Amino acid sequence: MKYSKEEVIQYVNEDDVKFIRLAFCDVFGKQKNISIMPDELPRAFEYGIAFDASSVKGFGDETHSDLFLKPDSETLMGLPWRPEHGKVVRMFSSVSYPSGKAYECDTRNLLKKAIQDAADAGISFFFGAEQEFYLFNLDQNGRPTREPYDEAGYMDIAPEDKGENIRREICLTLEQMGIRPESSHHEEGPGQNEIDFRYSDPLTAADNAMTFQTVVKTIAHSNGLHADFSPKPLKNLPGNGFHINLSVKASDGADHLPYVISGILDKIADMTAFLNPTEESYLRFGQNKAPLYISWSSENRSQLVRIPAALGEYRRAELRSPDPAANPYLAFALIIYAGLYGIRHQPDMPMVSDFNLFKAEPEALKELKKLPETLTDACRIAKESEFIRTYIPQSILDLYCDK
Repeated sequence: MKYSKEEVIQYVNEDDVKFIRLAFCDVFGKQKNISIMPDELPRAFEYGIAFDASSVKGFGDETHSDLFLKPDSETLMGLPWRPEHGKVVRMFSSVSYPSGKAYECDTRNLLKKAIQDAADAGISFFFGAEQEFYLFNLDQNGRPTREPYDEAGYMDIAPEDKGENIRREICLTLEQMGIRPESSHHEEGPGQNEIDFRYSDPLTAADNAMTFQTVVKTIAHSNGLHADFSPKPLKNLPGNGFHINLSVKASDGADHLPYVISGILDKIADMTAFLNPTEESYLRFGQNKAPLYISWSSENRSQLVRIPAALGEYRRAELRSPDPAANPYLAFALIIYAGLYGIRHQPDMPMVSDFNLFKAEPEALKELKKLPETLTDACRIAKESEFIRTYIPQSILDLYCDK
């Protein structure tokens, strides 16, 4: 349910809400928040709440450090793991200068602009996220270990799958928050899990991806475990993917999905520094169903883009290269712009690759282009890309690629 400002204030006053968290993320997608008391809520909606931006990575230095958070009333959610009496709620917030001008490093606002640019072109995008994570035991001092919670494999069941009850608790908590999980299961790695979501509009999908990581980490910790979303937690074992399912609708009723796919394939190398933003990200490519080549096919999990078996409203494409270290707002914004590029320019699609790339002979692979194989390569391509310079502010590009 989407609330108005007045409804939020009424709810807070009538439902024993004592703390309101104003949430946002830094340019790398790490969630931050500041808590305010109910009496401050009208001021937050009207003027925003100031914070020291110089202490947030990528948000500038001490010279002009004051930025403001203005909550988005439509994103109101209760936090079910907090006390029933003296409730805590959360709203995502926009970041602005004292003048009211939008802050250029507010990646949530960049996604909102991409959505509007698509709407102006008569195009609506929809995203569904699949994020994988590992559950590790804690040591006697409560610090994370690299000891998996179980030794189960893909889609195993209890008792081998010890994560079953954890996933159940995560899904029930998400439902209480108004987020709809679609399915959950044990993944291939020991202690590795996946929970998938039904598609939604891009901003909601990105907000939910942020919320999902918070919920998983919170529920894991309450059960004496550590949830790890890093791209490659264990050497020589499956990495964590952030598979992004996307579909598209046009106001003229045309089928633009093939052009969207061609645009993504054309610009994927340019975007990779933002979809895979850590050195560790590149250890995942080319093994355990993580792609290495710029390719596509139907129902084929060795490909970069696959077209899952689905009909009607469920017809979609799945991009398999991103990992959970990505900022979902930046990732979705760039995918939208790549899709729009495909619709406008209709670049040639690579030949379909209807074979298993992980088992193919070198001769069959030599015509395929590769994804960047290191973060250094990805950043070089991004800095040389007119596409990236058009849609990513220079300050964000510098933060990602001039570390």
